Amino acid sequence: GVAWPLICRDLLSTMVVHNRHRRASQMALLACFAVAIGRGATSSSTRVTALSFATISSGSKAAWRYATATSPSSTTTGCAPPAGAPAFFGRRHFRSSASCAASITSLQQSAVATEELEKTMDTTHPAYEVIAKDVVSEYGAYTTLYKHKKSGAELLSVANDDDNKVFGVTFRTPPSDSTGVPHILEHSVLCGSRKYKTKDPFVQLLQGSLQTFLNAFTYPDRTCYVVASQNEKDFYNLINVYADAVFHPRAISDPMVHAQEGWHLELEDKEQPLTYKGVVYNEMKGVYSSPDSLLGRESQRCLFPDNTYSVDSGGDPTVIPELSFEDFANFHAKFYHPANSRIYFSGDDDVAKRLEIMDEYLSEFGPSPESKPGSEIVWQKKTIAEPKWEKHAYPAGADQPETHMLNVNWLLNDRPFTPLEDLTVSILDHLLTGTTSSILRKTLTESGLGEAITGGGLSDELLQATFSMGMKGVKPDDVQAVHDLVIDTLKKAAEEGFTDDAIASSMNTIEFQLREFNTGSFPRGLSFMLGAMSKWLYDNSPTGALKFEEPLAQLKAQIAESGPKIFQDMIKELLLENAHRVAVEMVPSKTLEAEQLKEEQDRLAAIKESLSDDELDDIIKKTVELKELQATEDPPEARATIPSLELADLKREVTEYPIDITENENDTGIKVVRHELVSTSGIAYVNFGVDISSLPLEDAAILPLFTRLMMETGAGDLDSVALSRRIGTYTGGVSASFMSSGVKPEGAEEGVVSEGNHMVTQIMIQGKATSDKAGELLSLFELILTDAKLDSKSRVIEMLKESKSRIESSIQASGHSYANTRIKSRYTVGGYIGEKMSGISYLQTVKDLLEQAEEDWPSLLARFERIRSTILDETKCRDGMVLDVTGDAKVLETVQPEIEKFLAKLPGDSKGEKLQNFYAEEHPWATQAKKEMTENAATIDEGFVVPTQVSYVGKGGQLFAPGEAVSGASAVVARFLRTGYLWDQVRVIGGAYGGFCTFSSTDGFFSFLSYRDPNLADTIDVYDKAGDALIAAADELEKNPDALATAIIGAIGDMDGALMPDQKGFTAYRRWLANESSEARQKFRDEILNTKPEDFRAFGERLKTFSNPTVAVVSSSAAFEAAAEAGKEMKINQVV
Repeated sequence: GVAWPLICRDLLSTMVVHNRHRRASQMALLACFAVAIGRGATSSSTRVTALSFATISSGSKAAWRYATATSPSSTTTGCAPPAGAPAFFGRRHFRSSASCAASITSLQQSAVATEELEKTMDTTHPAYEVIAKDVVSEYGAYTTLYKHKKSGAELLSVANDDDNKVFGVTFRTPPSDSTGVPHILEHSVLCGSRKYKTKDPFVQLLQGSLQTFLNAFTYPDRTCYVVASQNEKDFYNLINVYADAVFHPRAISDPMVHAQEGWHLELEDKEQPLTYKGVVYNEMKGVYSSPDSLLGRESQRCLFPDNTYSVDSGGDPTVIPELSFEDFANFHAKFYHPANSRIYFSGDDDVAKRLEIMDEYLSEFGPSPESKPGSEIVWQKKTIAEPKWEKHAYPAGADQPETHMLNVNWLLNDRPFTPLEDLTVSILDHLLTGTTSSILRKTLTESGLGEAITGGGLSDELLQATFSMGMKGVKPDDVQAVHDLVIDTLKKAAEEGFTDDAIASSMNTIEFQLREFNTGSFPRGLSFMLGAMSKWLYDNSPTGALKFEEPLAQLKAQIAESGPKIFQDMIKELLLENAHRVAVEMVPSKTLEAEQLKEEQDRLAAIKESLSDDELDDIIKKTVELKELQATEDPPEARATIPSLELADLKREVTEYPIDITENENDTGIKVVRHELVSTSGIAYVNFGVDISSLPLEDAAILPLFTRLMMETGAGDLDSVALSRRIGTYTGGVSASFMSSGVKPEGAEEGVVSEGNHMVTQIMIQGKATSDKAGELLSLFELILTDAKLDSKSRVIEMLKESKSRIESSIQASGHSYANTRIKSRYTVGGYIGEKMSGISYLQTVKDLLEQAEEDWPSLLARFERIRSTILDETKCRDGMVLDVTGDAKVLETVQPEIEKFLAKLPGDSKGEKLQNFYAEEHPWATQAKKEMTENAATIDEGFVVPTQVSYVGKGGQLFAPGEAVSGASAVVARFLRTGYLWDQVRVIGGAYGGFCTFSSTDGFFSFLSYRDPNLADTIDVYDKAGDALIAAADELEKNPDALATAIIGAIGDMDGALMPDQKGFTAYRRWLANESSEARQKFRDEILNTKPEDFRAFGERLKTFSNPTVAVVSSSAAFEAAAEAGKEMKINQVV
């Protein structure tokens, strides 16, 4: 069981990310990116395989996270993500999504070989020898594996027709201790290099690149550096900076980098106490404040007592200060030689140029025969003869119930799995845990022994696979019962096997996912790289890991011959008869946080006591030197070394996507919106919206629960299991969620701040299927909408307990998001509604609903039934229904008869009443929200107490008032502030894991936020000086047009991400729904391209006269006490 942090350098993208399962090793793919923030309510404690992100791209690729248009609460069955969210290849996104195998074969036809691509495999270069050629026909990938003759580096070149080009360098980096050296080095190598002289070239790239991905991340045994871009010139710029960074970093000769990114002792006055500072140090303090993370770490450590996986590559905060600069530099020397690297390219760029660029770097190195053997990962033998049980403490809040957590963990294999075993164990994992109806997950959830599932099942991205399952929120007397229930349920599955429909659903789920290869906003080439690396890293074929046709055919044949026997045998061999098993129990401690703080203070006091005056003077001197270095601007000649694009390289036109609207399809009274794309590989992507404006605002907070009920309790004649399996067998996934979209009122001027009174509110059912299964998909839509089983008291109680547990964990891990939502609720209608549905106050709502479900179920059931009857009111519901379909011409033609049947069957009168026109009239929720805001949303500073060693500091308000015009230049300025001043002051100098800002030109709301921050009062002071910083920057930009161009380029890059077909269609739908014109979009882009220094000055002046901004902070009691002493008083609320 592995639960590791995802650690990002650019906090606007991905903060802490948990996803519930790992993909089969054939794909690995994007399991690392399933986002916790806004995750659907079906999860609880989950785990990721050992990833520590240092860098990731920002902007529109991640902006959905903060968007108000889609509620974070959604229920997903299948791989369909919540509206607006990127789709990921995490194993949990296998959730009962599939089409029957016969239909799915049509998806393969997009991978037809082309003569041109085949020719790329014959490309040679005198500096390389060709090791292997291979075609991964499943994905239309033509690959050649090269070995650099002089240095020994291996390079995998993947040629395909994807214009989103990807480059990556991966080093095998097994640590021997928990000082976090791989993680700190991963941060540090991006802080300047031999050719690129600035202190942080990564930030310059972030500021002025069209990158679609800019990232580095650390596993327990590898470190990956990845870039991607659709612009060829930009792509080569990114490659050069990253290649020079990994092979020739400034960090190995400059101890200041190690001090900044890793750790250092800080002292400004001899009378003050010593403190530890450092970005990774503070980041990991935040990670170690999360009970879920602690459970996962202990689960991994206990299974691997004898190899590198027993230590924390991310770093244990109590051990990080043991890392010396010498050991740090030596780690780079040992593991970052090209002979220990695996270099990867994919896309439509020139293969010969790939080889030439890398030879420029590799040819400087001679052979290093000891590199590969020196980084080899040792197999952990199954040495545990009798199952073990361990207990560890986790930090609990003062008012938190003293419940325990438990994971039962297995090491599955101490020899390599065959491709068939790899796939089989993946399918088995789905059968056991992949959906809410899977036997192990369902049995635990329904047991009432705990609040939520932990462990997440299979993890197989490392050398050896593990399996973990358990619960949290468990009463002390029930811990043994949870353990026994896991074992007993596995015994039952081994004895009874799985039904044919269960197997068919799981098989088709994974097959659909493999064939569709939908990676959302993330590059497909990155998914391909991660999949290849799962085998290549351990000296096996990189392409073998990505081929699934043969093992899939073998598995189907075995199932046809002997049914579930292959799965029953695997349960027995890998789990029941496997004694290498450890139960990890986490016990709450309400004093642990204070004990850890005291231990750190005592340790620092002892260090200070042991130092002479001269040594203390030296620390003070180094503190001053580091801060001076951090605060000093890079000289122009250093900035000039960073390659950049020019404004002439930018596309000036907004990308528009096709849309065709039929207001009254076949006189049904229902709108149909179509998006005809060139190819969708035979898949129809369908969204169905039902207006819910007739509901009172008080019902908004119950909608996340209602949409889960639509999906998870059965419908019509189908119980929950049968419904889940039908979705899995015939479709590519179905989800239900709430969606709210602010709209431009009729006649209103575009480009001005809205009052927020006009919106469209819908329950959105989303799904996908091959076009021949569209009838099945749409019949499921109709069944879920009209006949979901709402009377399920026990399941509702389980859902509410899961939600409570998830929100409590999320506030601790993602406090910045909750602080932002809270601040916004004080100023905007959409923000107030968002707080009610997904903010800190929603936690209390969930607790109240749980009490109501347990003590007065009939009244809660009546609310659910009233919601359904209201939104399906026969007299007017059809006027609020919209069907949105994305497909290619053949798909749209094939699905049309099924659309006609579906529309005819829906409830409502085609000639019925018209709903309010929300483009002309105020939405009733807005009317009620404004009334409540005057009573409930006081503009005061608030602090929210949770058990944590770090702070999440927010400050914001209404920067632009309704009716004021907002130029597109604001996007450039806000981005400049985030990647410049806030990065430098909050992260680099302040030592936080991240500092950033958000701005919406639609509602005028602006906020500052920090993430895993060691400071509180000082960070607020930094925010208050941002206006002056922008005014000073404007003066500098007058003299430096290149810097202004860089800022503009970065803002355009945010707008132009690569989208999958379903995202293109949904983007067009959302634009139409918002009543946003293409002319307004083009005007906004033109304003970005024409940004001037005076735009920075005007924004800065506005920040200096910010009208009534307020603060919201998630932190510890001790931090709030210190802030109050520094003059930052706020109303304190105990949360967890």
